[in-house]
Amino acid sequence: MIQWRKTQVEAWDAWTGETGLLAVTVVPELGGKAVSLQNRKTRREWLWRSDKPLGNGGYGTSFAAGDESGWDEMFPAINVGAYPQEPWQGRSIPDHGEVWSRAWEHQAANSALTCRIGGVQFPYILEKAYTFPAEDTLRVEYAVTNLSGSPFAFLWAAHPLLQAREGMKLHVPADLTEIEVSYSAEGRLGPFGDKQPWPLAHGAAGERVDLRTVEPNAGRFAEKYYFSGRLGAGFAGISDPATGEALMFRFPADRVPYLAVWANYGGFGGNYQLALEPATGRMDELAHAVRQGEAAIVPARGVYRWHLDVMISWVE
Repeated sequence: MIQWRKTQVEAWDAWTGETGLLAVTVVPELGGKAVSLQNRKTRREWLWRSDKPLGNGGYGTSFAAGDESGWDEMFPAINVGAYPQEPWQGRSIPDHGEVWSRAWEHQAANSALTCRIGGVQFPYILEKAYTFPAEDTLRVEYAVTNLSGSPFAFLWAAHPLLQAREGMKLHVPADLTEIEVSYSAEGRLGPFGDKQPWPLAHGAAGERVDLRTVEPNAGRFAEKYYFSGRLGAGFAGISDPATGEALMFRFPADRVPYLAVWANYGGFGGNYQLALEPATGRMDELAHAVRQGEAAIVPARGVYRWHLDVMISWVE
């Protein structure tokens, strides 16, 4: 039986769960953030840490003003913006959403760590439960409960910031052939909404940009992009040819139909990191997603459920 044990990380109370192969550490008070995801056999730490102390400025503050580390939950949107529909039209959604900057209620029991949090501007409860269905697999099961009598539109995206190494490879379904730009430092891939072919994009200076391969930390480039359209298969991964290690994400494409990538090669905050971001909506801003028909919706008094599996593996 998997046992969760109480630990501390930089004086913050945390919980660690592990199998013989995989270990995860979560800090409920810091937005339910995972601060460590390790391959126990190789001792590889997959999650990226900044040199800032763990912590954030609280609700409504900038994500970049906090530690920016580990794996946070982005909900009910990613960019700052106003909720676009009645009965909450005009209510402000803070940077990276409402839940990453606040403490979650939590309980460790029956081989699971369960965390929950309620909304500030909106009547919802977001829950997640961490379990280990296999030695090599961490599962996070999510549920959003709408406490109101009106439909609630939202964006959720996993935000696991991974340690980048030059030459690492991204793996996505073979039928994905186009991306749409959400953000590009120096405009290398174009402005918001520009389309580019995957995996070989066209840089602003006429160069080819191989999006599949992690670039060196040049201190200039940082991009956030979504794959165009809905996914047919729900998976994405990253591998390190230097060691053969890989990290794979699997999720139900009918519930989590979009995939984004954050690739920061020193161009934002001087950080060197990468995130694979399964998402329930597209392009970061909730109002834009609603206009495009690309936001998830919880019916009145309803529940929206999904899960995310994270697997340690190896590639030949």
